[in-house]
Amino acid sequence: MQELIEYIARSLVDHPEDVRVTETSGAHAVIYELRVRPTDKGWVIGRQGRVANAMRTLLRAASTRKRRRAILEIV
Repeated sequence: MQELIEYIARSLVDHPEDVRVTETSGAHAVIYELRVRPTDKGWVIGRQGRVANAMRTLLRAASTRKRRRAILEIV
C-alpha cells in the first residue's frame, strides 16, 4: 500500500523526488505518513481536501484485504 500512496502522490506533485511515505504499524491500524514539499502540499490535498479524501478512500479499500485499518496523514 505504501507503493500505491507514493505512485499517486508522485503523479500529482511538481517535485516527485521529494515524496516520502513512512509506515507505522499498530495493533489494529497502520499509519502512513506522506511527506511532500510545502509547495506541493496543495496539489496533494486538493480543493477542500478532495484529493486527500480520494486517496484515503483508495487506501481504505486496499487495506480491507489485510483486515487492518489504514490511516493516511499528510505532513
